[in-house]
Amino acid sequence: MRRLKLLILGVVLGLVVCGCEKEKPQVKETEKTEKETGKEAGMGISIQWLGHASFKIRHNNTIIYIDPWKLKDPVDKATLVLVSHSHYDHYSAEDIAKVSGPQTKLIASADVVAQQKSGEAITPGVTIESGGVRITGVPAYNPSKQFHPRINNWVGFVIEVGGKRIYYAGDTDVTNEMKALKNIDVALLPVGGKYTMNAEEAAEATKVIKPKQAIPYHYGDIVGSRSDAERFAKLAAPGAKILKPGETLSIE
Repeated sequence: MRRLKLLILGVVLGLVVCGCEKEKPQVKETEKTEKETGKEAGMGISIQWLGHASFKIRHNNTIIYIDPWKLKDPVDKATLVLVSHSHYDHYSAEDIAKVSGPQTKLIASADVVAQQKSGEAITPGVTIESGGVRITGVPAYNPSKQFHPRINNWVGFVIEVGGKRIYYAGDTDVTNEMKALKNIDVALLPVGGKYTMNAEEAAEATKVIKPKQAIPYHYGDIVGSRSDAERFAKLAAPGAKILKPGETLSIE
């Protein structure tokens, strides 16, 4: 009888221990999966400045060109090409052709789509999803200059890819719509002045938008110089990075 009681007690204790051990790995595995999923979503993102106002964003097999102009061969074929407006230093049919393959999609302001006779038009406030990428149009204009009238509906972009939000401002001054942006991981901002905001104004914009990182552009060709980028980097908050043409910034 005593042996039977001991045997039953041993079986019960064994079941309790086994049950606990089975539950522990399941909890850890769930936590690990959630952490890895969040981490992997942001892995493999790079932003390359191609000079002036042109960028290339890469995430795994997705390649996005923004306002490609004066591109040097060889170039990778694009998944998406984004064009902010029809000024010659932003819209180049020749450069779009260089990066376009059978699967490339053009998303651009309405005037660019009309001239290109292809693509999908995007206007301020509109969101387009394509291949796991979300593109939202943000107004890009000069409130008190004639170069980029608001009525033209030209745009910047919030690009959501790989779990990150990248803001490309386009040709613009600081606007209320820009100030309203939230949760921006990287802000790409013009700093050359005259046609757009200058270095000081762009730096002030970073203090409102509060991106985790910022990259200056629109200098070194038509207007502006590296000294504008350096002033911006000194005044911006936080994390401004000056890229050389062709240089790449990786995002964790």
